[in-house]
Amino acid sequence: MDMKWKEDNLLSIREHAYRYLKELILEGEYKPGDRLIERELAAKLNISRTPIREALFRLESQGFVKTVPRKGVVVSNISENEVIEVFTILSSLEVLAAKLAAQRMDEETQKELDQKIEQLMELEAKSEEHFNSEHIQMNHLLNKSAKSPKLFEILSGLTDYIHMSANMGYETPGRRKESLREHIEIMKALRNKEAEMAEYLMKIHIENSKKAYINYIEKLREKRNKGKE
Repeated sequence: MDMKWKEDNLLSIREHAYRYLKELILEGEYKPGDRLIERELAAKLNISRTPIREALFRLESQGFVKTVPRKGVVVSNISENEVIEVFTILSSLEVLAAKLAAQRMDEETQKELDQKIEQLMELEAKSEEHFNSEHIQMNHLLNKSAKSPKLFEILSGLTDYIHMSANMGYETPGRRKESLREHIEIMKALRNKEAEMAEYLMKIHIENSKKAYINYIEKLREKRNKGKE
């Protein structure tokens, strides 16, 4: 994926570089252990090395990359325990977001949710491949509906941090569509201002996502153990 930007706005270039690199990491184009070389990235994007350096520093502060002696900057490998810990934290924070969203629901947000619900119901009839592009948008809308900028910022950071690992759970047959249906039901409860129902459904969704991830890891471990026999 090649992109070029004009360096007419340094702040904009910094943000673009950061978002671009983070997206490549989240989508798995850069995998754990891969080196991120300033010079190569700057040439690829046709920008100076300064925005790249600042983007890498920002990504390192968030745990997406780390600096390894004699190797440079590499993509971090998030441990199984870290992912499970984040799921546990999300269980509390996303339930809070659901409660606030239901309590603070207004007509404009209801219209947004109605449109998204309609889109997702159409998506249910399509291939599971279409789900990935919608997942981040669904979470963005749900968290934004809480109308709490600080909570939105925290949730965005946590969901981004485990995005790649959490997606492993979708390898479980049927989990993508199950998750899609869970999101639809959560959105319906929110737009109807049913706070308790939204909280309950969100908690179930996070728990199911965590179980799917653990299931994938356990099967992967079994496969590796069989390969050693």
